[in-house]
Amino acid sequence: MRTPITRLSIVLSAAVVAATLGVPSAVAGTEAARPACTPSEAMDLSQWKVQLPTGEDEKPDEVEQPELDEFSVDPWFTGNEACDGVQFRAAVNGVTTSGSDYPRSELREMDGEDKAEWSTSEGTHTMVINEAITHLPADKPHVVAGQIHGGDDDLTVFRLEGSKLYVTDGDEAHHKLVIDDYELGTPFEAKFVAGDGKIKAYFNGELQTTIEVDSSTAYFKAGAYTQANCERSDPCEDGNYGEVQISSVSVTHE
Repeated sequence: MRTPITRLSIVLSAAVVAATLGVPSAVAGTEAARPACTPSEAMDLSQWKVQLPTGEDEKPDEVEQPELDEFSVDPWFTGNEACDGVQFRAAVNGVTTSGSDYPRSELREMDGEDKAEWSTSEGTHTMVINEAITHLPADKPHVVAGQIHGGDDDLTVFRLEGSKLYVTDGDEAHHKLVIDDYELGTPFEAKFVAGDGKIKAYFNGELQTTIEVDSSTAYFKAGAYTQANCERSDPCEDGNYGEVQISSVSVTHE
């Protein structure tokens, strides 16, 4: 049975914390030590909202702009010590959505105040992530570190399983093996380009695969989507987690 994460260290005013995450006033009034920087100081988050592995069962916390510009929650979503990247962490006991068995600390593309939604057959849509996968959960060491989602399911993702990094095609988890000897902490560039009913996936500038996708409800996501939970990974605690460090993420639509 999943044990929800309860330890929050949020760098926000008590009023914003209480309004945004529903944290009791006694907790919200106790401000933690400020980290090196907030995620928005380390990276441009103007096109995003964040979904966290905290909150109520099947109702994870989400933070949108403009609150996101001042938001940080250690260790789940925070600027790193050098303030040149953002740490995304999701423990196996984290809160999930009703449509997923797995927790995430992940950005979701936005179009102003609305959720972004675009067609893979109209225009050209590009996301570039400079990142490093830095930690994997026990027993099922799988983490998704960037994806294109559409409707109710992912269209394609970069997925690390142990030392093997794959690009998926829908439910085909092992569609394309990118490398089989990935070392945790190694920086790389992940890139998706969608258009003309196709999605091209690049790793460090080299095309890995082209998949045919027809979706009118596509959008980008970036962060740590841990592919393990308390039923598939032990111990069931905060210290068992997936983690991704992102130094930059950019999105363009043409």
